[in-house]
Amino acid sequence: MPQDSRWDPEMLRFTRAMEAAALSDPIPDITRDTARHLAAGRARTEALNLPLAAGGHAMAESRDLRLDLSSGPLSCRLHRPHVEGGRGAALPVMVNLHGGGWVWNSVDTHDRLFRAYAQAAGCAVLAPDYALSPEAAFPIALEQVAGVVRHVAAHGASLGLDPARIVLGGDSAGANLALAAALLLRETDPGLALRGLLLAYGCYDARCDTESQREFAEGFGLTRERMALFWRLYAPEEEARMSPLASPLLADLRGLPPALLQVAELDVLRDDSLALAGRMREAGVEVLSRLFPGTVHGFLRAQGRVGAADEAVAEAGRWLRERLG
Repeated sequence: MPQDSRWDPEMLRFTRAMEAAALSDPIPDITRDTARHLAAGRARTEALNLPLAAGGHAMAESRDLRLDLSSGPLSCRLHRPHVEGGRGAALPVMVNLHGGGWVWNSVDTHDRLFRAYAQAAGCAVLAPDYALSPEAAFPIALEQVAGVVRHVAAHGASLGLDPARIVLGGDSAGANLALAAALLLRETDPGLALRGLLLAYGCYDARCDTESQREFAEGFGLTRERMALFWRLYAPEEEARMSPLASPLLADLRGLPPALLQVAELDVLRDDSLALAGRMREAGVEVLSRLFPGTVHGFLRAQGRVGAADEAVAEAGRWLRERLG
């Protein structure tokens, strides 16, 4: 791990502890032999991250359900916080997408984060268990996410959700899917008005040619090599990777809902978010962007261990209340 005075001390301790846990039972290196190691890599990554999802806020309701989408049934997890008005109140909802390079992680690894958002914002959180790549490459997961939003807009009342108050959110690859789904729905469902986009340290440009990609290529968690591999697994054809729905920095961003961008400083993807914030402002999109000093990719799942993670969730909760109120 590079010696860098910019590290947040809590972030550094957390990262070292996670690296020690990974070294005790290493994640198979899918950059060397993807076909051979992918299943084992998913299992090991899941096991490494599941402890981070333990604890946190108890919900009034947490359940798994299956939505019947035009593309087929899709499992989702629904969290409803304790709110004034009780269990039957129709709640605004954030459809939130977990990160993991489109390749691994799950609604289980991110469960504490989902519940934290629900508690902080007083909204329901619906988390789709979208299909993973490379078995389900672009645009399958994207179309599933758009389908979930359409379902909530049409049938949310049956789930106790307010179909007129929907936000899309996600972290890392989940942020990519959230932004891309907003772009897709802007074209296919112009009457469906999202209230906002909550985007945390997302990947928005498959070219991976930024200063942060070079500066933090090794030693800060997510590497440049692994991010490039994730892109190839998600969109195997270069032409597909250059689609604005895969690389949203290439898209026309006009007409998108207000956005909150949360950015990790010591992250190969830092400059993706900074560029997106600038492009959004140029396009007339209301955007709030905040850089969290000394943090690395994935820091939101260090809740209760790293103060910056708790601060980011609290900020997101305030912003969501404003957008969904």
